[in-house]
Amino acid sequence: MAHLRSRRRLALAVPVVLSLTASLGFLPGAASAAPLTASATTSADGPNLAYVVNTRTDHRTIESVEKAISAAGGTVVIAYEKIGVIVVHSANPDFGKQIRAVRGVQSAGATRTAPLTAAGTTDEGAAQMLSAGEAAKVSRTAAAGEEPLEADQWDLRAIGADKAAKTNPGSKNVTVAVIDVGVDDTHPDIAPNFSPSQSANCVGGKPDTTYGAWRPVNADHYHGTHVAGEIAAARNGIGVAGVAPGVKVSGITVAEPDASQLFYPESVVCAFVFAADHGVEITNNSYYVDPWLYNCLDDPDQRAIVDAVNRAQLYAQKKGTLNVAAAGNSNDDLDSNALVDASSPDDSTAVTRTVDPHKCFDVPTQLPGVVTVASTGVTGAKSYFSSYGKGVIDVAAPGGDKYQIPDTPSKNGRILSTMPNNQYGFLQGTSMATPHVAGVAALLKSKYPWASPAQLQALLKAEADNPGCPTAPYDGNGDGVVDATCVGGKHVNGFYGAGIVNALRAVK
Repeated sequence: MAHLRSRRRLALAVPVVLSLTASLGFLPGAASAAPLTASATTSADGPNLAYVVNTRTDHRTIESVEKAISAAGGTVVIAYEKIGVIVVHSANPDFGKQIRAVRGVQSAGATRTAPLTAAGTTDEGAAQMLSAGEAAKVSRTAAAGEEPLEADQWDLRAIGADKAAKTNPGSKNVTVAVIDVGVDDTHPDIAPNFSPSQSANCVGGKPDTTYGAWRPVNADHYHGTHVAGEIAAARNGIGVAGVAPGVKVSGITVAEPDASQLFYPESVVCAFVFAADHGVEITNNSYYVDPWLYNCLDDPDQRAIVDAVNRAQLYAQKKGTLNVAAAGNSNDDLDSNALVDASSPDDSTAVTRTVDPHKCFDVPTQLPGVVTVASTGVTGAKSYFSSYGKGVIDVAAPGGDKYQIPDTPSKNGRILSTMPNNQYGFLQGTSMATPHVAGVAALLKSKYPWASPAQLQALLKAEADNPGCPTAPYDGNGDGVVDATCVGGKHVNGFYGAGIVNALRAVK
């Protein structure tokens, strides 16, 4: 499966984020070069790849660049003029090099290393489905006023979401968009709160708003449905409850429809712009953009990916959208000097490389203004898989941990939520922590509708509970080996950032 946040999702420290803004494609590219003309020599004997071409945002420049794209053997899929990002297909093996020499082009590069075919996430391990018999057993333990399966939802109680729902379940005026593999809006726990008008399929970089286009292609594409239920499953006497059961949720599909489920940059650019233009208040991003786990600015293709996605997510922020993303499941110290990336590119042949996470960026997690989320288990300890790093993690939330066993009917330390075809199942990962933060952010937005994305992030941190670094050496899986070192104090540290989000405090 591609790069869902149950896999690996990294994040950067604030100083890195600031330097990122300064170093991206808002700087002039090869501005002194002359535009290509139709007489330029082009070749179409290479693989048909997708590209992002990033330009100045004035119409004249974009029109000129589009002509150069055609002259270089490219076909424009869509031009996002407001942010200066053009999605292109080309079989010219020299397309990137040629188009980067065009006046007005600030960065450009291929978004994949394998040819186009007729998407990643951050959950850790396989899904565990809840059978009908198991569901009936859990339902028999439900207390008065609880959803039938709520006894297994230790995560709601851990952040006070069960009590918060009695005070303020959230406003229908707030929508959280799940940018993911698709959302099954026919699920009875999701249908009451689903917003079709704010949903689309963005695979390939151009939004398809045909009714139902946002749905997963099959039951194996379950990640987005699970995330959506964690955020806003209705309190309707069926199944489970979400952190913010009164808000709306939408689905924006960005994952390739095949088994890879890869999340390519052009699809994610489309999703951020679509969410912003359709009044979405919060986006949930439980994935990293393929095919590079880290995108290094000294590589022209990877630089263009960072530039394009950053333009799109900054556009969303300026329109009032808070973007929340998972930190990743590699148990990496994201504030370290070097990390090994053995998985990139993930759409062809991976090559092991050592990267500096302060210079090579996980997208969108490490982009400016994005809320980076770490995962915890039922005891409140960092999940064994969760990446961490002082100055990188903003907040933490329950994402599950199979080694931290709750006193619940199923005794399952993972997160229970909705699955396609009216099913329920357990997953763990920073993919599951992120929707808890998105749900609390939705509660805050419901209470403070005037709050900007930056103010919402500040409120999330102010309302969080920080347990501080553990006093004993951290051994997440209990094998006697120290797995991670927490740096920082009671207020801010590498394991929890500002702390574990608190839904009850948010509504009060």
